[in-house]
Amino acid sequence: MRKICVYAGSNLGNRDTYRLEAKKLGRIFAKKNIDLIYGGSKLGIMAEIANEVLKQGGNAIGIMPSGLFKGEIAHQGLSEFIETESMHERKALMNELSDGFIALPGGIGTFDELFEIICWAQIGIHNKPIGLLNVDEFFTPVLNLLNHAVKEGFMNENTLSLFVVSDDAAELINLMENFTAPVMQNKWKQLDGK
Repeated sequence: MRKICVYAGSNLGNRDTYRLEAKKLGRIFAKKNIDLIYGGSKLGIMAEIANEVLKQGGNAIGIMPSGLFKGEIAHQGLSEFIETESMHERKALMNELSDGFIALPGGIGTFDELFEIICWAQIGIHNKPIGLLNVDEFFTPVLNLLNHAVKEGFMNENTLSLFVVSDDAAELINLMENFTAPVMQNKWKQLDGK
């Protein structure tokens, strides 16, 4: 993996561990010569990883729709900054440029991007590794929800194999480097046997 897209909060959250794990991941990226692809903000957890990658001599590439410049405040010190016309164009470009995806703690935007990239894997748009950095069990309620959806018959269990989870940044990168995309079951259970 030469380039990894990181989805993360534009706020810092209430725990120092969120910021510290983002910085740790940034150091790993720089050490392994992995370019960071991210949303381009100079705020929040997004900025923590970007700043650490840059501090360690790595590359941080920001992608932001022009409509967000005022709200998120674009990072001015990145290796590269790409302006897009829309959020859809931003997401498509992030997918195109990246060899894998990591979700750090964040809010609705982070969840939107995470669920979309898992959905794209489920329907075959990509087969790239997806990782959840489960800092202080931040994603545990999400994992519980996904398991509930499996239990209630709304998705197949092997959909849970489309991503890897760890509470440690180094272990997560290792899991992603060794990821093999699962062979997906028929998504539509009503069509089984037809």
